[in-house]
Amino acid sequence: MNTSTGSLVGWTQVIYALHAFSLLTGILGAATIVGAFLIGWPSIIAVVLNYVKRSDAAGTWLESHFRWQIRTFWFALAWVVLVALVGGALTIVLVGFAILWVGLFVLGLWAIYRIARGWLALKDRRPMPLPN
Repeated sequence: MNTSTGSLVGWTQVIYALHAFSLLTGILGAATIVGAFLIGWPSIIAVVLNYVKRSDAAGTWLESHFRWQIRTFWFALAWVVLVALVGGALTIVLVGFAILWVGLFVLGLWAIYRIARGWLALKDRRPMPLPN
């Protein structure tokens, strides 16, 4: 492993740690898990770092981790908007509250899974699968 790749592994570790810290804040705090993941300052910093360092990772096995992290954040945001719209629209018939809270809980579990899976793959020096 060259020095550049070693440095990028360190950056990728930091980014996973920042996302994990946001998730932990959501687990231990009053916010939802996915809410803390999306609006917590550690995750915001992590996404900014992803975009800043992404070009450095281009062409390496770490590129897949940067893409995995970025996609996790933006897909979580898109799903939260969808759950909020559907849950909000259905609050008139009261079932919307359940859809909203169950949806946010499931999204929180999904975010935990994505960050844990990526971080474990990084530890084993494996790239993340990329969509076709």
